[in-house]
Amino acid sequence: MAEIALYAGAVLLLSGALFSLIAALGVLRLPDLYTRMHAASKAGAVGGGMILLAVALVSFDGAITVRALIGIAFLLLTTPVAAHLLARAHYQSGGRPAQITVSNDLDIVNKAGRDN
Repeated sequence: MAEIALYAGAVLLLSGALFSLIAALGVLRLPDLYTRMHAASKAGAVGGGMILLAVALVSFDGAITVRALIGIAFLLLTTPVAAHLLARAHYQSGGRPAQITVSNDLDIVNKAGRDN
Protein backbone atom coordinates (compact mmCIF):
# COMPACT_ATOMS: atom_id res chain seq x y z
CA MET A 1 0.00 0.00 0.00
CA ALA A 2 2.84 2.38 0.79
CA GLU A 3 4.38 1.70 -2.60
CA ILE A 4 1.15 2.69 -4.37
CA ALA A 5 1.03 5.92 -2.36
CA LEU A 6 4.60 6.72 -3.41
CA TYR A 7 3.83 6.14 -7.08
CA ALA A 8 0.64 8.21 -6.84
CA GLY A 9 2.61 10.95 -5.09
CA ALA A 10 5.21 10.91 -7.86
CA VAL A 11 2.49 11.20 -10.53
CA LEU A 12 0.87 14.09 -8.63
CA LEU A 13 4.23 15.80 -8.17
CA LEU A 14 5.08 15.55 -11.86
CA SER A 15 1.60 16.70 -12.88
CA GLY A 16 1.83 19.66 -10.51
CA ALA A 17 5.24 20.56 -11.89
CA LEU A 18 3.82 20.39 -15.43
CA PHE A 19 0.94 22.70 -14.52
CA SER A 20 3.40 25.10 -12.87
CA LEU A 21 5.55 25.04 -16.00
CA ILE A 22 2.49 25.81 -18.13
CA ALA A 23 1.68 28.72 -15.81
CA ALA A 24 5.22 30.05 -16.12
CA LEU A 25 5.12 29.77 -19.91
CA GLY A 26 1.78 31.60 -19.91
CA VAL A 27 3.26 34.43 -17.88
CA LEU A 28 6.13 34.71 -20.34
CA ARG A 29 4.19 34.33 -23.59
CA LEU A 30 0.80 36.00 -23.13
CA PRO A 31 0.38 39.61 -24.33
CA ASP A 32 -0.97 41.60 -21.36
CA LEU A 33 -1.32 41.62 -17.61
CA TYR A 34 -4.85 40.23 -17.61
CA THR A 35 -4.10 37.08 -19.58
CA ARG A 36 -0.82 36.59 -17.73
CA MET A 37 -2.58 36.74 -14.39
CA HIS A 38 -5.21 34.33 -15.66
CA ALA A 39 -2.52 31.80 -16.54
CA ALA A 40 -0.67 32.30 -13.28
CA SER A 41 -3.74 32.11 -11.06
CA LYS A 42 -5.44 29.15 -12.70
CA ALA A 43 -2.60 26.84 -13.71
CA GLY A 44 -0.38 27.99 -10.86
CA ALA A 45 -3.01 27.25 -8.23
CA VAL A 46 -3.73 23.81 -9.69
CA GLY A 47 -0.01 23.03 -9.95
CA GLY A 48 0.70 24.15 -6.41
CA GLY A 49 -2.32 22.25 -5.14
CA MET A 50 -1.17 19.05 -6.83
CA ILE A 51 2.31 19.42 -5.39
CA LEU A 52 0.90 19.94 -1.89
CA LEU A 53 -1.39 16.96 -2.40
CA ALA A 54 1.64 14.86 -3.35
CA VAL A 55 3.39 15.99 -0.16
CA ALA A 56 0.32 15.05 1.88
CA LEU A 57 0.16 11.66 0.22
CA VAL A 58 3.80 10.60 0.60
CA SER A 59 4.49 12.09 4.04
CA PHE A 60 2.76 9.30 6.02
CA ASP A 61 2.41 11.82 8.85
CA GLY A 62 -0.96 13.14 9.97
CA ALA A 63 0.31 16.59 10.98
CA ILE A 64 2.01 17.17 7.63
CA THR A 65 -1.07 15.93 5.77
CA VAL A 66 -3.32 18.35 7.65
CA ARG A 67 -0.94 21.25 6.98
CA ALA A 68 -0.77 20.38 3.29
CA LEU A 69 -4.57 20.18 3.02
CA ILE A 70 -4.92 23.53 4.79
CA GLY A 71 -2.33 24.93 2.36
CA ILE A 72 -4.36 23.64 -0.59
CA ALA A 73 -7.53 25.24 0.77
CA PHE A 74 -5.71 28.53 1.38
CA LEU A 75 -4.20 28.47 -2.10
CA LEU A 76 -7.50 27.74 -3.84
CA LEU A 77 -9.36 30.40 -1.83
CA THR A 78 -6.85 33.25 -2.03
CA THR A 79 -5.30 32.96 -5.51
CA PRO A 80 -8.42 33.85 -7.56
CA VAL A 81 -9.36 36.69 -5.22
CA ALA A 82 -5.85 38.18 -5.35
CA ALA A 83 -5.74 37.92 -9.15
CA HIS A 84 -9.12 39.64 -9.44
CA LEU A 85 -8.09 42.47 -7.12
CA LEU A 86 -4.79 43.02 -8.94
CA ALA A 87 -6.49 43.04 -12.34
CA ARG A 88 -9.17 45.46 -11.14
CA ALA A 89 -6.55 47.80 -9.64
CA HIS A 90 -4.56 47.72 -12.88
CA TYR A 91 -7.66 48.52 -14.92
CA GLN A 92 -8.70 51.39 -12.65
CA SER A 93 -5.22 52.87 -12.83
CA GLY A 94 -5.45 53.10 -16.61
CA GLY A 95 -4.13 49.73 -17.76
CA ARG A 96 -5.92 48.35 -20.80
CA PRO A 97 -5.94 44.94 -22.47
CA ALA A 98 -3.72 44.20 -25.45
CA GLN A 99 -4.84 45.28 -28.92
CA ILE A 100 -5.56 41.67 -29.84
CA THR A 101 -8.31 41.48 -27.17
CA VAL A 102 -11.70 40.95 -28.82
CA SER A 103 -14.03 42.15 -26.08
CA ASN A 104 -13.57 44.42 -23.08
CA ASP A 105 -16.67 44.09 -20.91
CA LEU A 106 -15.43 46.64 -18.38
CA ASP A 107 -15.41 49.35 -21.06
CA ILE A 108 -19.00 48.48 -21.93
CA VAL A 109 -20.05 48.67 -18.27
CA ASN A 110 -18.19 51.94 -17.68
CA LYS A 111 -19.65 53.60 -20.81
CA ALA A 112 -23.16 52.51 -19.85
CA GLY A 113 -22.70 53.96 -16.38
CA ARG A 114 -21.55 57.33 -17.77
CA ASP A 115 -24.46 57.59 -20.19
CA ASN A 116 -27.07 57.48 -17.40
